[in-house]
Amino acid sequence: MKIYLASKSPRRKELMGFLFDEFEVFPSLFDEDDLKRGNLMIYEFVMNLAEEKAKEAVKRLPLNEEFILISCDTLVCINDEIFGKPKSKEDAFNMLNALQGACHEVYTGVCIIKSFEGKAIKFYEKTDVYFDNMSFLEIEEYLSTGEYMDKAGAYGIQGYASKYIARISGCYYNVMGFPVNKIYGYLK
Repeated sequence: MKIYLASKSPRRKELMGFLFDEFEVFPSLFDEDDLKRGNLMIYEFVMNLAEEKAKEAVKRLPLNEEFILISCDTLVCINDEIFGKPKSKEDAFNMLNALQGACHEVYTGVCIIKSFEGKAIKFYEKTDVYFDNMSFLEIEEYLSTGEYMDKAGAYGIQGYASKYIARISGCYYNVMGFPVNKIYGYLK
């Protein structure tokens, strides 16, 4: 049976390696901007994003193949405002300025499709992240690392931003976009 990760994230690929010795990265081509939140709660929206990514990837797999496909999407939220991946350095600065000195939530939606069961399982994980205060200079110094690019909320907890994280409540790996323990539990 084939195992697929429907993501091009190097962090997710690394963490998926904790679950499977062999798997294939098979990124979804679903455009996240195609799905609108509407009146959905954040956890519902992030699960729907993961499901749409999974469904798009499955359409491109061979019809008669038995597989497990895992898809994820991660959102950073503060005061019900969603921070996705920054579109520019200025956008990243504004996100970090809003997050500094406050607690925000990181939601990861997960969709697992097992072809042999003919169904999709979707769920989410939520982690609270507490940022220390950051001066404008500290934000600029962080942005100069380039680490903010392609990361929800404009930071990576496992990198240079770690010195600004006072504490978390919940799954650390969820903040990296792949809640390992919860995914393992659903796979069992």
